[in-house]
Amino acid sequence: MSGAIRKMAVVDPLWQRIRREAAEAVEDEPLLGGLIHSSLLHHTTLDDALAYRVALKLASPEMSEQLLREIAGAAMADDPGIGRAARADLVAVLDRDPACHRLIQPILFFKGFQALMAYRVAHRLWLTGRRAMAWFLQMRISEVFGVDIHPGARMGQGIMIDHAHSIVIGETAVVADNVSMLHSVTLGGTGKGDGDRHPKIGENVLIGAGAKVLGNITVGCGSRIAAGSVVLTDVPPCTTVAGIPAKVVGEAGCNEPAATMEHRFGC
Repeated sequence: MSGAIRKMAVVDPLWQRIRREAAEAVEDEPLLGGLIHSSLLHHTTLDDALAYRVALKLASPEMSEQLLREIAGAAMADDPGIGRAARADLVAVLDRDPACHRLIQPILFFKGFQALMAYRVAHRLWLTGRRAMAWFLQMRISEVFGVDIHPGARMGQGIMIDHAHSIVIGETAVVADNVSMLHSVTLGGTGKGDGDRHPKIGENVLIGAGAKVLGNITVGCGSRIAAGSVVLTDVPPCTTVAGIPAKVVGEAGCNEPAATMEHRFGC
């Protein structure tokens, strides 16, 4: 393979766009130049930048930024899927959140994306048997972002967690690709039973603010859970559920509620 071909093979259009946005942001707001340079422009790849950002946000007197950066960088090197998922998450936020106008916003400012990125590192540690370190990261993610995702939970890609305050996702929860959820969502268990005890969320599901989905139940693909609902039983695909306890109130109205972010009944 020639040098030119090798160079083309590593081109990352998303990273190139992020760097352009970062340079423009420094011109627009020079006082943020230090933050933007250290978090984005000083790095050669998006994966390096994300590892740095995770370390910077989670560092504390108990664990230094340098150590956390080494941990995050090693996890991302061991599992390239972390970087792929992060890219899908970034695009999801840009596409679905009307408050997001640049790809740099989630990386620098949105705690939903930042918490999810940090969870992905913790999940890799969990899978490789480093459970104490994974629990430590879970603790710091909860303390810093107000988002408590157990490192054993399985999260797909293209996930958007909007506002991301008081999110709780349990150990055996599964969230498929292209799901959107708002603040104060709980994917929890019921009772004290061990084992597989948390919800399984299908693709393209929209979970409204304050919704609680409890127990080892299935939420079918393309469904909507209305804000404030308490879901205790399986949700059929392509339906809208609402209430306490939640009941089917109609069809979802489209194939991808998570992409449209439409919460009104009948839409």
